[in-house]
Amino acid sequence: MNILILGSGGREHAFAWKIAKSSSCNKLFIAPGNAGTGEVGENVDINVNDFKSIKEFVLAEEVELVLVGPEEPLVNGIYDFFQQDSKLRSISLIGPSADGAQLEGSKKFAKEFMMRHDIPTARYQAFTKENLNEGYDFIDSLHAPYVLKADGLAAGKGVLILENIEDAKNELEAMVTKSKFGEASSTVVIEEFLDGVELSVFVLTDGESYKILPSAKDYKRVGEGDTGLNTGGMGAISPVPFADRFYIEKVEREIIRPTIEGLKSENITYKGFIFFGLINVKGEPKVIEYNVRMGDPETEVVIPRITSDLLNLLKGINHGTFSEKDLEITNEFAATVMLVSGGYPQSYENGKEISGMESIDTSLIFHSGTKNDGCIKTNGGRVLALTSFGATINSALEKSYETAEKISFEGKYYRKDIGFDL
Repeated sequence: MNILILGSGGREHAFAWKIAKSSSCNKLFIAPGNAGTGEVGENVDINVNDFKSIKEFVLAEEVELVLVGPEEPLVNGIYDFFQQDSKLRSISLIGPSADGAQLEGSKKFAKEFMMRHDIPTARYQAFTKENLNEGYDFIDSLHAPYVLKADGLAAGKGVLILENIEDAKNELEAMVTKSKFGEASSTVVIEEFLDGVELSVFVLTDGESYKILPSAKDYKRVGEGDTGLNTGGMGAISPVPFADRFYIEKVEREIIRPTIEGLKSENITYKGFIFFGLINVKGEPKVIEYNVRMGDPETEVVIPRITSDLLNLLKGINHGTFSEKDLEITNEFAATVMLVSGGYPQSYENGKEISGMESIDTSLIFHSGTKNDGCIKTNGGRVLALTSFGATINSALEKSYETAEKISFEGKYYRKDIGFDL
């Protein structure tokens, strides 16, 4: 079959690398892709939110399955766009409806959904400029640190964790009255801070049954020891050591199953990935956030650990055979170290030539921000995700760090303490 993957990051390269291995894969297209995806499929210069051009392409190339990588087209309703078009309806699109995508597209919707279905999460309230003073009162009722979240999509920058109560009130005002994060912060969710260790659990669902993918933990801060500014992710490990079979059974019982059943009870169509951003509070899992797609760089450690045919699983979602498909996972640990451009996540320069990749045979290299300009060059803040396997976290990390030293580009930076807290 012919497949189209939407997106251009390390997540999409990991998907493309895996799907290209399937015996069911005929032609593989990635829109818009990067230098790495171009090595396993054909890149297509189409914007992920240009639904009209996507329609023309999938019909012309007889695409049978579309896998949506990033959240924005899902929140913008690409699933509904396909379902409402008689020519596209028969094409499998992996991703939720616009209603389902609100689990990520609206923090307020997600929290209300969790409340309706008794899913454990932090205490919260939502505020706009109309009830700003009530927001101040709610902040007064909390203990530091204070967590403020823009309701809508804010490119991963809409969450603030503040130690000072006056700073929290000033930021709330800036978000709702001065559009600090644009329209995304016209409503702000304020919630109590939960103290614990974060982890991510992923499921793939056809809306009826589901399969639990490997757990992972990523590292967002740019500096070692989880210091400095938030980034899109500096590395990840899978599985998370404390998330043993018994812990995952608790997550399934208290969080995953109620989420799937809740979506069904509210007649919300959901056929795709659900990312459960969790925090482990004294052995009790609680939901920090939902994402309606796989994370990045978590995908780069989760997908390589799947030893069965991913495309076969995806095919089953719209063919009514998903529950019968096998999901097989290696027992080895996987560790990803992200190479980033100097200055990231603030200002940085693109177009730096990358060398040393051709000699690597102990790690998988997933391109995140690259372009092929006669040679491979940097084209983003996060440049390469280096994933290695090992019998332990440390042995996997050791291989990724050895690879990191062999690859060069001007301004290269990476964290040397991924997994330090495990």
